[in-house]
Amino acid sequence: MKFIVSSSQLFKQLQVLGGVINSNNTLPILDNFLFELSENNLKISASDLETTMSATLGVEADESGAIAVPAKLLLDTLKTFPEQPLTFVVAENNTIEISSESGKYALAFADGEEFPKALELDAPSTLNIAGGILATAINKTIFAAGNDDLRPVMSGVFFQFSSDGLIFVATDAHKLVKYERTDIKASESAEFIMPKKPLTILKNILSNIDEDEVTVEYNEANAKFTFNNMVLVCRLIDGKYPNYEAVIPKENPNKLTLDRNSFLNSVRRVSIFSSKTTHQIRLKMAGTELNISAEDIDYSNKADERLMCSYDGNDMQIGFNSRFLVEMLGNLSSENIMLEMSLPNRAGILTPLDGLDEGEIVTMLVMPVMLNS
Repeated sequence: MKFIVSSSQLFKQLQVLGGVINSNNTLPILDNFLFELSENNLKISASDLETTMSATLGVEADESGAIAVPAKLLLDTLKTFPEQPLTFVVAENNTIEISSESGKYALAFADGEEFPKALELDAPSTLNIAGGILATAINKTIFAAGNDDLRPVMSGVFFQFSSDGLIFVATDAHKLVKYERTDIKASESAEFIMPKKPLTILKNILSNIDEDEVTVEYNEANAKFTFNNMVLVCRLIDGKYPNYEAVIPKENPNKLTLDRNSFLNSVRRVSIFSSKTTHQIRLKMAGTELNISAEDIDYSNKADERLMCSYDGNDMQIGFNSRFLVEMLGNLSSENIMLEMSLPNRAGILTPLDGLDEGEIVTMLVMPVMLNS
């Protein structure tokens, strides 16, 4: 088995695939990349059993075969090479020899047959979506997903496809983000929960291939994403997603409109003076003025800022965890935002007022914290 490949092309693909490999694998074979050669195509795969990703590269070859090559050793070697053709040759005693312009390097390989096979989807449903749109949907929601192992359904992003459009939801019970696209329809209704790890890998790749189309195939247990020369297959999170619509308050008579950047910077500054355990900040609204304050009684630290705003509703005070507000405001790209509230003990709803594409709707919900009197 012998093939010639561009060093930079190979390194670029392996870097992406390396994101799938865990630092401590239960099976030693998972510390390897699977190389499958057929005609002039080299298919490289990486897996952690839950997620398997593969990329196909054009190479010069005249044989076929499959071997598993140590991932870390290969990546560490490739990143030191300038762009040049590399020749890989399977030698005696289970080693593969890499020849560059300046030297030769031998790596021990394992039998490719030991590598776990990628999951095959039975009777999947299919949807095509632009890479940029999928990347945005993941970007806007993934930060709000939880990390609680006891509630696995909330540790992923909920995909809800229907003939009305696509909805992506993430929540950790303190904050919730719902991202909708009414301009893309699915032929049939479906719901599934995608784990964080494959979504993070997808987000990083898709943000660079904006216009390319991604084919999403899914059934009850698995999802498969195909784009360019890559395929990612992952196991879905099993379970029923909480009824997120039930927690979004429908009647919110108090509406606060203000500049997102000014608000974000104010919250960041004031939160430095908040309690390190609660991160609580207080918003006080009256007329055209918003007062943002925080206090850390243990250290006698306090801060107070005033912002001009447009406020329609009764004078009120409400407390929020500043970290959640900063995360949400930082995740929006609009110039102006609206914060809708009903009562100090009910969730606040944050929505962007501009900067959205046609058919794009973003709703963010943040739970209040009890104010110290």
